[in-house]
Amino acid sequence: MRLDDTLVPSILEKPKHVRRGLRDYLPAIEWLGQYERRDLSGDVIAGAVVAVMLVPQAMAYSNLAGLPPQLGLYSSIAALFLCAVFSTSRFLSVGPVAIVSVLTAAGVGQLAAPGSDEYVGLAVTLSLLVGLIQFIMGFFRIGFIVNFISHPVFSGFMSAAAVIIVASQLKTVLGLSLPYSEKLFVTLPGVYRQLYNTNYYTFALGAGGVAFLLFFPTLLKRLSKRLRLAEPLVEILTKSAPLLLVVASAAAVWFLQLNVNEKVAVVGAIPAGLPHLVLPPVGYAQSLLPIAFAIAFVGFMESYSVAATLGGKRGQKIEPNQELIALGAANLGATFLGGYSVTGSFSRSMVNFMAGASTQLSSIVTVVLIVVTVTFLMPLFYYLPQATLAAVILVAVKDLFDAHGLRHIWNYSRADGYSWFVTFFSILIFDIQVGILIGAIAAITLYLWRTSQPHVVVVGRVGNTEHFRSVSRYDVTTFPSVLAVRVDENLYFANTKYLEDYLFYTVLQTGQIQHLVLILSGVNFIDVSALDTLEKLVVEMKALGITVYLAEIKGRTMDKIEDSDFINAVGRENVFLTAHEAMSYLGC
Repeated sequence: MRLDDTLVPSILEKPKHVRRGLRDYLPAIEWLGQYERRDLSGDVIAGAVVAVMLVPQAMAYSNLAGLPPQLGLYSSIAALFLCAVFSTSRFLSVGPVAIVSVLTAAGVGQLAAPGSDEYVGLAVTLSLLVGLIQFIMGFFRIGFIVNFISHPVFSGFMSAAAVIIVASQLKTVLGLSLPYSEKLFVTLPGVYRQLYNTNYYTFALGAGGVAFLLFFPTLLKRLSKRLRLAEPLVEILTKSAPLLLVVASAAAVWFLQLNVNEKVAVVGAIPAGLPHLVLPPVGYAQSLLPIAFAIAFVGFMESYSVAATLGGKRGQKIEPNQELIALGAANLGATFLGGYSVTGSFSRSMVNFMAGASTQLSSIVTVVLIVVTVTFLMPLFYYLPQATLAAVILVAVKDLFDAHGLRHIWNYSRADGYSWFVTFFSILIFDIQVGILIGAIAAITLYLWRTSQPHVVVVGRVGNTEHFRSVSRYDVTTFPSVLAVRVDENLYFANTKYLEDYLFYTVLQTGQIQHLVLILSGVNFIDVSALDTLEKLVVEMKALGITVYLAEIKGRTMDKIEDSDFINAVGRENVFLTAHEAMSYLGC
């Protein structure tokens, strides 16, 4: 039985074109209109499991960002609800994540001391900027801009961020008091110099927490086989490991009074109740813009990759520009509840998917449970050790270091591998913002270097067919007076000189060429500079007694150059639809 007549009657009564337009910007209308009761149990269970994961993670990531732990929960309330309304993904779970948290700390930490009121205000302002950037990019459909961050750069960034996050949590696990720094070569020496001050009770809680989170799932699965526990119960308990650790460690600190007797750092008093509406300060907005763009781009890339991966498993199409709008709305919502920047979480989204979610109603269930938590349960977290939150972070980020991706990149392309390493070490040596910029510049430079040397091959006829292939790869027939060359790259200002030099060198090496056939099947675009160079090439070839012919120019490319001096120099009678026609015209 469908619920469309009860849930969304007013929407469904509107004209079709109005409903279609609303669905484009409010995808929730579609899944609400098609909702079936049989999906309800899966959505409720998935939402509850995600909430169990989200509570400790949101608090831990908020700590990582240098913010009070409750801000992570505040961010989640608005973000989850708004993404449920605006996102085209039915499985995406948004909220605080490690990458965005460390970027927040990196950007805001340059302007204010972590934990101060000014720091919190700047983090909220940063969330506002991120939301506006993402919303505007989505609304004007310019999400393609994020493609300028290549996969090697993104992978190198994620891996470097993982190293920085691990290093930043060492002081918390060891119970040391050190200022935050995103620079690895500042953090590690500082930890080393303070090792003699290690609080062993804190270390035991932190290291024990890491061990528990790593080995609990394996031990539970072995135990479940002996006790014959139901598989769904085992999965729920496995995903509840962080919450179980939070409860157990807080109880241990309370019972043994470790915060008093052994100076174990705890979360302390957290105000209970729902957050109030917050108007963010905008005084430092200009200073925060660079890191805001970084978070907007990186956050979208992470979120979209998660949504596309999970959507593909169920045959669901994810609309990237609408996802930008959804993330923008989520960050704006987090802002006005006093939270900080959010994005899609791979781990929580995967849990949502595997737990049986069918629609974003699961996120609404998660919101309800988070609201209950912040309203009634916050005092219970007073004795929660900071080291436990650090343990949650350390285990959560272990998969961020993309070792498999690095091996694949390095084996496939050394040049892309160098781009990965440039990004990785730039972030570790300088800082995150500078590192991402250097990595992006390296990737663009690599692209220009590659395209500045276009793939150009001499081709010949394959047997008696109409096909022409590379003389170095196939047994083909060539002709002494004719040079047939295929260009497999767009032509622009940076690479036509290479093409010109290649053609003149090949012509002069052969010595008896009278006809040059340029096969342009691989060319989608020719810019003005390239057009001028090609025109000059035709004139110079004529001076050598060589006639230039064109073949297999794509329609879109021909439309652009049809009235140019280049075509006039070649002669329209020397432009052919196929290479076969051109070669047949020359008697080949």
